[in-house]
Amino acid sequence: MHSKSKVIITAKVHEWLPAALEKKGYEVLYEPAISYEELCEIIPDVEGLIVTTRLPIDKKCIDLASNLKWIGRLGSGMELIDVDHATSKGIQCVSSPEGNRLAVAEHALGMLLGLMRRIHSSFDEVKKGEWIRDANRGIELTGKTVGIIGFGNTGSAFAKLLEAFDVTVLAYDKYKFGFGGGYIKEANLEQIARYADVVSFHVPLTDETLYLGKEDLFKSLQQKPYIINTSRGAVIKTSALIYALEQKWITGAALDVLENENPASRSAIEKNEMEYLCNQPNVLLTPHIAGYSREAFYKLSTVLMEKLGI
Repeated sequence: MHSKSKVIITAKVHEWLPAALEKKGYEVLYEPAISYEELCEIIPDVEGLIVTTRLPIDKKCIDLASNLKWIGRLGSGMELIDVDHATSKGIQCVSSPEGNRLAVAEHALGMLLGLMRRIHSSFDEVKKGEWIRDANRGIELTGKTVGIIGFGNTGSAFAKLLEAFDVTVLAYDKYKFGFGGGYIKEANLEQIARYADVVSFHVPLTDETLYLGKEDLFKSLQQKPYIINTSRGAVIKTSALIYALEQKWITGAALDVLENENPASRSAIEKNEMEYLCNQPNVLLTPHIAGYSREAFYKLSTVLMEKLGI
């Protein structure tokens, strides 16, 4: 390999990754704060590109990348990369959801147990000097029915963790079949809406999944389930979720992702929505950290290198 082949890393990564690329003979440009405009300026000289969800890798950017051979996405979800256009130009595109699927699954389970057992909300009361027991009587996960929408890397990993709780998993995936067995039942959305005590979203953000969680879905939920979203914020329409909470169509919600995750750019409406959600004892929010464990931070890099064949 020519020693001057360059790779740009556009996000924070484990120190193992730049070191591994340098060992393979690449010149590594580690630019975790690079802007889209700055990337477009230097990308003509670059052979490899490593990204997360911070920057769009669109047609304009790809057309400027005359020497680009591959794009590596740390994590899952390729919605910010124009994969079709890149592929048409012979650019290899890979993601690494295997690297953080267990981290996402553990986080989803932790959020769910926190909600069902009122852990975060009762702690808020204790911090105020209150000691309330009866009103904080929780609900056990054991024996419940959990609906999983999307049975890819994170959905299947979540189901695996749930086995210890003797639950029934109703799993829906538009593009997968034949994965059911034992406590995991293949289901459609109507069956999940009818029977599930918990509904967890594990889908990529596409035209099909944009606002999959909207008012008509929430209204159809017969068991008033807990809603979990560790996938992408725009899979759930925030205003519809709030309405579902107000109408008591759902018992609670745990969200690791939001439609707008940048507090500085939120509209007045979005700020009001956040204020409402933050003030509900049956809502739990975390800042898109489900797949961000220390172990996953390393594994994402090793998986990516392996899948790129470098």
